[in-house]
Formats: sequence, C-alpha cells, structure tokens
Amino acid sequence: MHDWSMLKNYRLWLAIFALIPLILEGFNLSILPSNYNEIVTLFLSILVMGGILNNPNPDKVELKEDKGSENCTKK
Repeated sequence: MHDWSMLKNYRLWLAIFALIPLILEGFNLSILPSNYNEIVTLFLSILVMGGILNNPNPDKVELKEDKGSENCTKK
C-alpha cells in the first residue's frame, strides 16, 4: 500500500510549490515578479523562525530517510 503520511511533510509541499514556477517558466509563462528571490527568502525565513521548517519536535511526521539517518548517527 501507499504511505500517505509523507503528504503531511512541510518540506514536500515546499518543494512542490517551488517546482511550479520552474515548470511554468519552461513553457515561457513568466508569472514571477522581479523580486521573487527576496519574497521567497523572506517567506522561508519566517517559516524557519516559526519552527515550521526546522522541525524541533521529533513527534512530527518526517520522511523515512530522515529517521533512518538519525538512528545511524546516534551511538
């Protein structure tokens, strides 16, 4: 069966939303403002300061690779 818990991961949704403008630019649809990099940097900084992207709570849903790598580094 499919593991639908990965759809609760914020990093997945950020990657999907970051991919959409790149795909649209590939079709020569320029919808991005001139200060797009500044807007994205501001938005991501706010998410990190709010504790949404850095995930300080280990009880939140994470990707399986993240959990496996944590177990390998702990001794």
